[in-house]
Amino acid sequence: MHEPDSLHRAGVRSGALLHHLDAARHRASWPTVTAVIPTLNEADNLRWLLPRLSGVDEVIVVDGESSDGTADVTRRLRPDAVVISQPPAGKGAAMRAGFQAATSDVIVAIDADGSMDPKEIDAFVALICCGFDVVKGSRYCVGGGSDDLTRLRRAGNLWLTRLANMLYGVRWTDLCYGFIALRRSVVDRLGLAADGFEIETELCVNAITTGLRIAEMPSHEFDRRSGVSKLNARRDGLRVLRTMVRRRRGPVNRRHARVRADRSLPGLERTARGVSGLERTGQGVPGLERTGQGVAGLERTGRSVSGLDRSGRGVPGSDLSGREPSALEQARLEQARLEQAGVEGAAG
Repeated sequence: MHEPDSLHRAGVRSGALLHHLDAARHRASWPTVTAVIPTLNEADNLRWLLPRLSGVDEVIVVDGESSDGTADVTRRLRPDAVVISQPPAGKGAAMRAGFQAATSDVIVAIDADGSMDPKEIDAFVALICCGFDVVKGSRYCVGGGSDDLTRLRRAGNLWLTRLANMLYGVRWTDLCYGFIALRRSVVDRLGLAADGFEIETELCVNAITTGLRIAEMPSHEFDRRSGVSKLNARRDGLRVLRTMVRRRRGPVNRRHARVRADRSLPGLERTARGVSGLERTGQGVPGLERTGQGVAGLERTGRSVSGLDRSGRGVPGSDLSGREPSALEQARLEQARLEQAGVEGAAG
């Protein structure tokens, strides 16, 4: 676990940000917030989660036709909640439906299983107020952590995060984590289409390619309170890999660190002043430097990516003829190698 260089240089700490939250909330105006919760047989977990969402203005539960009374529990505990029932097409399909139905200024995606702490929502929204368009949780930033990751899923997430850093020139610490806040005004620009768990990766990489500003926020993941996770390590890991490769075919917008703050949230342009070391432009908050250098030893050439022969020799589908492959070529070769070998990929 380490703190991104950009966060260190700005002098911003999670404690400092939270220290100023109360002041920020009483400045001008605080944005309205919608919590979007995908569910499939999560009635027991919602009994814990919903009473703890008192700080949000709107709750949208997108239910995959659960058989355990998830919708009834939602209506009983949160009568004002919007319940959307649709066939169980996957987490991504549920999140997209929830995003389209949201009416608040800021949308927060949070899992129904009780693994994400609703108390962290205000910290996510505070960074949105500071000018970021997307704020993603990280279990590997200082102050973050996980009680739920297995060794296999941790290794898979680390590998996928390194690959994303190499492909997109960023310095993320955690790719496969679904605690995310974003401005409702940018939903259409993100062009989300994924149906499965890869929606989290698609959202982040599309934010980069469209020039949105994105920051990481330390977050602690708890054990699922009850039930069994729907995530399949091999299947969903490969989907994340395909999403990264497919989205990288277009140009990466390198202006994301310099884009002006979106002023579409009423009264928010002044709420971030006074947060220790945090500029209103958002530059320097664990936000994503373009070089990608220094990320756990991962060079921009991708030479440290496990299992890749730099010459491309012996890798299925390689036609690099001895030259050093580009990052995108390396990712495609690795995808072919994984699919051919049937290696158990993993995503956290």
